[in-house]
Amino acid sequence: MRIVAGSLGGRRIAVPKGEGTRPTSDRVREALFAMLGPLDGERVLDLFAGSGALAFEALSRGAATAVLVERDRRAADVIRANAATLGLGDEDVSVRQMPAATAVRTARERGEAYDLVFLDPPYRQAAALGTELAVALAPLLVAGARVVTESDHRLPLDLPLPISHERRYGDTLIRIHTA
Repeated sequence: MRIVAGSLGGRRIAVPKGEGTRPTSDRVREALFAMLGPLDGERVLDLFAGSGALAFEALSRGAATAVLVERDRRAADVIRANAATLGLGDEDVSVRQMPAATAVRTARERGEAYDLVFLDPPYRQAAALGTELAVALAPLLVAGARVVTESDHRLPLDLPLPISHERRYGDTLIRIHTA
């Protein structure tokens, strides 16, 4: 897998082995970031980070910082290795190995705020997470923040936030919500 564009464009990143991680394809990431437009200085939260591809792409395209949350230890280790390979330091990237709900609670306790949030949970869990995630994330979103969801179109991750963009790529449904 590679970073599609930006300052890190063309650089390769590793993907965790096994079936537990489903990385967003280059084609879908390219289309998603075209919809998002400039990310200059944005603070990013990637709640189900997997390989970190979405957050690394955001950093490559101008985001200031990214917090990547991944429950699986092996995947979190791959994210850390990818950050090191890309030359990203602790001032750029924070990897939190914990469940998404714990990470959101921790971020709230720290008073963190984000401009852009990626939600790409395991497809089989996505439909059940919408309301819970929307309520938990609300205190972390700055005015005008965007929340990107990726899910199977047959079991979408529905958030009670306005949708500014929606596109389908095969079985994958991408939605960009605004806070």
